[in-house]
Amino acid sequence: MPISIKTAEDIAAMRIACRLAAEVLDYIEPFVKPGISTAELDRLCHDYMVDVQGCIPAPLNYAPPGYAPYPKSICASVNHQVCHGVPNDRALKKGDIVNLDITTIKNGWHGDTSRTFCVGETSILARRLVAMTHECMWAGIAQVRPGAHLGAIGAAIQKQAEGAGYSVVREFCGHGIGRHFHEEPQVLHYGKGGDGPILQTGMVFTIEPMINAGKAAISELPDGWTIVTKDRSLSAQWEHTVCVTETGVEVLTLSPGAPPCPPHIRVTP
Repeated sequence: MPISIKTAEDIAAMRIACRLAAEVLDYIEPFVKPGISTAELDRLCHDYMVDVQGCIPAPLNYAPPGYAPYPKSICASVNHQVCHGVPNDRALKKGDIVNLDITTIKNGWHGDTSRTFCVGETSILARRLVAMTHECMWAGIAQVRPGAHLGAIGAAIQKQAEGAGYSVVREFCGHGIGRHFHEEPQVLHYGKGGDGPILQTGMVFTIEPMINAGKAAISELPDGWTIVTKDRSLSAQWEHTVCVTETGVEVLTLSPGAPPCPPHIRVTP
C-alpha cells in the first residue's frame, strides 16, 4: 500500500481527532495515583471518549490478522510492560510507571498518542528513563521535514537512547495513520539516517519510541497482546501523531496538558 498524502481538508479533520486523543490524556492524568487499577483508568477514559467527546475508542475490539479482538478501550503498560498492556484490576503502586496509549476515532479519522506517567514518587532510574524516552520522541520529531529521509527519525532516536545507556525496542514501530488505524509507512525507531522514503508534505504518521532500561529483547504474555521486556527491566514510551508541513512538522496531538518539547531540541514548524 502506498503512503497516502493527506489534503488540507484531511489534515483539518485529523487535527480534531488528534486533539481529542491528547485531551483524554489531560483528563486522565489526575486519576493516575497509587491505588487505582488500570481497568478503572480504562473505564474513565472510555466514558470520557464516548460520552463527553463523542468519539469511538479505536482499540476496543480491534483485531488485526492473527489476533483476538482487543478487549479494552486503551492500552495501559506498567513497569516492564513495553506496549499493548491490557487493563486489569491490579492496583497501581507508588513507584510504578504506566504508559497510557489513546487512539480516538472522530468522523472517521484517527488520532493516536501516549504518555508515560510516574505513579507517586518513583525512583531516580524510573524518572530518568521516562524523561529520556520523552526526549527520544522529540529528537525524532525534530528530523521531520519535506525532503528528509524517514530513516533520519529512527537514527536520531537510537543515537539519543543508546548514548544514554538505554536500548530501543525494534519489533514495534510508528505508523502512518488517517482513516485507518495503521497505514504506511512503518516508522522505525532505529536505523540509518539515509534509509527509507523521502518525506513529503501531507504525510501523517506516529512517532512512538519504546525505550528499555535494560536490554532490547521482548516477549509476549499469554493474553496475546501484552509485550514485556525479557529481562524485566523498566520500559517507557511516548507517542505523538505528526504531519509533514511545507517547511517542517506539525505535531497534531499537542494539548494544554502535554509536556512541551525539551528546550534544547529544535523543531521546525
